[in-house]
Amino acid sequence: MSASPHRLPATLSMGAVTLRSPNVDRLVPFYERVLGLRVAEQTASAIHLGAGAGPLVELLNDPQAKYAHPRAPGLFHLALRVPNRTALAERMAALQETGLRFGASDHLVSEALYVDDPDGNGIEIYCDRPHEVWPRTPDGRIAMATLPLDVPSLRDLAPMQIGPAPQGTDMGHVHLKVRDLAEAERFWVDLLGFDLVTTYPGALFVSAGGYHHHVGLNIWSSRGGPLPPDRRLGLDHLTVRIPQPDIDALGARVSAAGHSVYGDQGPLLITDPSGNRVRFVSD
Repeated sequence: MSASPHRLPATLSMGAVTLRSPNVDRLVPFYERVLGLRVAEQTASAIHLGAGAGPLVELLNDPQAKYAHPRAPGLFHLALRVPNRTALAERMAALQETGLRFGASDHLVSEALYVDDPDGNGIEIYCDRPHEVWPRTPDGRIAMATLPLDVPSLRDLAPMQIGPAPQGTDMGHVHLKVRDLAEAERFWVDLLGFDLVTTYPGALFVSAGGYHHHVGLNIWSSRGGPLPPDRRLGLDHLTVRIPQPDIDALGARVSAAGHSVYGDQGPLLITDPSGNRVRFVSD
């Protein structure tokens, strides 16, 4: 595991993912029925959905949202983490009830379901295995893989009635498409201060505090792709929560490196070299 000399704190956690859509009203039933989220706040321009404390997904209504080039960087998927296997089984039952096509994988450290929302944004719903059973590679890195999920045993846990996502559901990680992996590593690891946890063909996984990953970065369909337009349909920004002193130090570091930083003495908005925006807010 490699680390930046400026490491982000182990207390880091992921906040809401903000998505831009030309019609948020058609997205809300998906997020409520399939993901089990509930509308926490609604304004003329945005809808916030969550599963208890704080929003997990923010939908910005923008009829002028622009389509990005198919090879442009952006969101690969946002990943809602549920607290246990029973909650994952309930979400699988919701997917099956709606008739939506979905994927299912065992990643050794976690079990996951995959589906796209009506705008084509990738969604992962997953639960972690206990940290102490996460496998390791010979060099000590966390080992991950993509294997078939044991769907029958998960189906056996599904409740008779499907309810909302339980308390404890949070944003576990966000996976991004980038233009260049070496460039992404220099930004996310060397500059921002995430730890490089492990690699995969065409992808990097970074985190803080020993988690398997808070951010995934891949070039599977976006290597050398064009930068996305402003006000693009899909990802507007992801949110990362760290203490305010760490935000202040991060802002000074990123600014000194020549990158644009928006915000002063509070939240920071930073754009990576692939045009993905990340907002750092106080935890």
